Amino acid sequence: MEVLPLELIDKCIGSKIWVIMRGDKELVGYLRGFDEYVNLVLEDVVEYEQTVDGWQTTKLDKILLNGNNVSLMIPGSDGPESATPYDPPKSSPDENGAGDE
Repeated sequence: MEVLPLELIDKCIGSKIWVIMRGDKELVGYLRGFDEYVNLVLEDVVEYEQTVDGWQTTKLDKILLNGNNVSLMIPGSDGPESATPYDPPKSSPDENGAGDE
């Protein structure tokens, strides 16, 4: 069964969504609307900005995001603070005691 991207976004209206923007900003809020250009309207928003001191947060009542700057949308997520960090597997030495070449 084929699901088009705009159909998937439409199913997320009213739900919490994590939006990762180009640059250092990420937003979590409730999706209230969108258009064919993926411009998004979010309510009850927390904006996260990565700084050298960690995440800086700003609370916003409502925001309109330009779809050209949206990189990724994760439905149902609470944002970067709830994400599990990726821990790549460590290479183990082979039977002869040598590491991967």
